[in-house]
Amino acid sequence: MSFLLPDAGLLFWMLVVFGIVFFILAKFGFPAIVGMVDERKRLIDESVRNAQEANERLKAVNAESEELLKAAREEQAKILREAAAMRNDLLNEARKKAEADGEKIIAEARHIIQQEKEDALRDVRRQVATLSVEIAEKILRRELSDKESQNAVIENLIDNSLKEKQQG
Repeated sequence: MSFLLPDAGLLFWMLVVFGIVFFILAKFGFPAIVGMVDERKRLIDESVRNAQEANERLKAVNAESEELLKAAREEQAKILREAAAMRNDLLNEARKKAEADGEKIIAEARHIIQQEKEDALRDVRRQVATLSVEIAEKILRRELSDKESQNAVIENLIDNSLKEKQQG
């Protein structure tokens, strides 16, 4: 007997047992193994697909967030421009109002100055008139102290009065 070559009966029974094991494995084992491998393959494919979808969603979210940031920056710039325009409008309006108020105050001051000037002129005229009357009264008293000068002044006034009536 040789150690390398098995006996024919042993070889027969080894083939029969191998056939039975192979049949059992082919009937029950291989489909389960193939099913598990297919299930594992399906899970891996599904995981890869989910990962790709998640990556695409992440890219979409990043793009959307960039768009939102861009829109927010544009809105911020717009608000800042509007605020600057409002500030300039308010400053211009305040400046115009201040100028108008200043002109009004100046006009009122000029009016008050003009009135005070007219009042002062009236007062000066009144004082001049009073002084003139007082001076004239003193001069007339001196000149009309005697009867002859009184008669001369009366005749002169009558003559002047007649001349004015003839001319008018």
